[in-house]
Amino acid sequence: MRNTSETKTTLTVNGREVSFNEETNLLAVLRKADIDIPTFCYHSELSVYGACRLCIVDVEGRGIVTSCSTAPEPNMRVRTDTKELRQMRKINVELLLAGHQRECPTCDKSDTCRLLEIARRLGIDEIRFKENNRQQPLDRSGVSLVRDPNKCVLCGDCVRYCGEIQDVGAIDFIGRGAKTQVAPAFNKGLGEVECVNCGQCAAVCPTGAITPRSEIEDVWEALHDPDKTVVVQLAPAVRVSAGEAFGGAPGELATGRLVAALKRLGFDQVYDTSFTADLTVIEEANEFLTRYQAGEKLPQFTSCCPAWVKFMEQYHPEMLPNLSTCRSPQQMFGSLAKRMLPERLGVEKKNLVVVSLMPCTAKKFEAKREEFWSDEMADVDHVLTTQEVTRMIKEAGIRFTNLEPRAFDMPFGFKTGAGVIFGSSGGVTEAVLRYAYEEVTGSRREEFEFHQVRGNRGLLETEVELGENKIKLAVVFGLGNARQLVERVARGEADYDFVEVMACAGGCVSGGGQPVNGEEETRERRIHGLFNADETLQLHAPQENPYVQEGYNKVLREPGSEIAHRLLHTDYTNRRPTLGLEVPEEHHPRPKEKVKIEVCVGTGCFLRGSQELYSELAAYLKETGQEEEVELCGTYCHERCDRGPVMAMAGIRPMTCRKTWMSEHGPVVSVDEELLENCDVNAAKTAIQEKLKKLN
Repeated sequence: MRNTSETKTTLTVNGREVSFNEETNLLAVLRKADIDIPTFCYHSELSVYGACRLCIVDVEGRGIVTSCSTAPEPNMRVRTDTKELRQMRKINVELLLAGHQRECPTCDKSDTCRLLEIARRLGIDEIRFKENNRQQPLDRSGVSLVRDPNKCVLCGDCVRYCGEIQDVGAIDFIGRGAKTQVAPAFNKGLGEVECVNCGQCAAVCPTGAITPRSEIEDVWEALHDPDKTVVVQLAPAVRVSAGEAFGGAPGELATGRLVAALKRLGFDQVYDTSFTADLTVIEEANEFLTRYQAGEKLPQFTSCCPAWVKFMEQYHPEMLPNLSTCRSPQQMFGSLAKRMLPERLGVEKKNLVVVSLMPCTAKKFEAKREEFWSDEMADVDHVLTTQEVTRMIKEAGIRFTNLEPRAFDMPFGFKTGAGVIFGSSGGVTEAVLRYAYEEVTGSRREEFEFHQVRGNRGLLETEVELGENKIKLAVVFGLGNARQLVERVARGEADYDFVEVMACAGGCVSGGGQPVNGEEETRERRIHGLFNADETLQLHAPQENPYVQEGYNKVLREPGSEIAHRLLHTDYTNRRPTLGLEVPEEHHPRPKEKVKIEVCVGTGCFLRGSQELYSELAAYLKETGQEEEVELCGTYCHERCDRGPVMAMAGIRPMTCRKTWMSEHGPVVSVDEELLENCDVNAAKTAIQEKLKKLN
């Protein structure tokens, strides 16, 4: 019989036996046991980093270790609350505070600052280290986000999320030692690099180092101007999250109270973005059916997520014809509002101010795109995030929980369930199916839901029968997942008809402007709240919205008409990075493939002769005239210090991908990377010539 002690899956925590199963680290086991170990840099969706040193525990026989990077083992004995651990945690937080600009009363994130929370929790009442008074300028180069390097604690959460989940890499660690900071490449501004404005860096930042760019003062100014008529549209995902700022539970519908609060703030009319979400579904579904019947420009990608649209413009402009030409619901609303409301409300167009209340920071960028301006005016004048509007409500002294719910104003306040579920991943696809099924078959389904496209997964693939056809669908969230899908499509390895993409996990419910809460349970409850709202409505398909039909009858005529295309559709821009020179794509020279050589100059390799190797290779490449074919640089570190000098070598192709090296040919990607250990100049020369021969 097998010894049961060998298969025991329990360990001891503070003298108490705790079981574990699929947990990959001690931190997860401790949280499962209702022990909340503080941490900055740990997120279950990201790689383990172990930089903040707050989640330390004492393991018998091993000493003090970080619980996030230590795997649980049977019979392990763990202590989490010793005197030494408490003292070390306090010292670590004091060190962070010493290098952190402490202007808490004026910080946008003071209500949800993780550093402030942990400092209070640990009882820190003094900082025994000299304060770092080095003041760095704020980065206000972007229209969606503000970066304050003075509040950064170098936890790396933003770096890893941007690189690992979104696969953008717009921000990273630069500098070394005391000069290390988190910033875009070459210390540029976020508005000057390939940031897609998704705001997930701000969502995971534990301090106020990255925050949504506020437009509160601009909106107050408009509200206080007696000559202005100010209207606001409310996005679907905001209604299931705004209440959290006032003690409500995630997913709890706060729609009626939000409308009442917005009226109290001074907005003249309060409308629902779900109305134009219904409109978006009709336009997008008709566009899809036209493409599908013609067998052209498939798969059709959705276009309502502005971070995703910018991602495509930057990294896959060759696939832009596959993007739906439909504007997002926000921009459809702005276009219609500026067209219809001046006459309806009896105001001049120049005195009509359109404000959006969105869960998303990328919507700020979208509203300022030149495609969405007409008559030298933006269709949407200002975008407030959920965080900003709750701050305004508190500033105005409005007791949110005591408000009597109010209804939206008509006609742009009426919606069906199809428009409401837009805020959840899979919601756009389901809404399109509700319309397309009736359009194709001429009949309604008894059950209006399409559960097969729902699910809190990064990639969902399914097929749905529409009449005699089977439609191949994909629903994806997270831009890293989206990149992989697009590249598979481009290589012919994946075949879809319709693809929905959202930049944020679970869809708009987790947008960068939502109340900060990284718990997956919170995301699921917000999603559930949207589908609950859908179920309580009497109408569930966009074609059933009488005010949408009225809009077609009076203004738009029919889906896809000339005027509908002018007001509700758009074009896209090739934003593939160049070195400041805009050259027509047909005139782009075909770049030559290169070889990249990295010689490690870390301490271990340096002592083993890497400096001499680098110098000899540089002289060799110059002598042979191969400097244009081989890119030589130093690096640190390949973590093979006992086998140095180490040289990394890769062929480089002129294309855009997740890991980029900037050269004169723009973004490039390594392929077939090779590491040469204990490398000397002769071995390096041979390897270089063999690689060049393969590439050429």
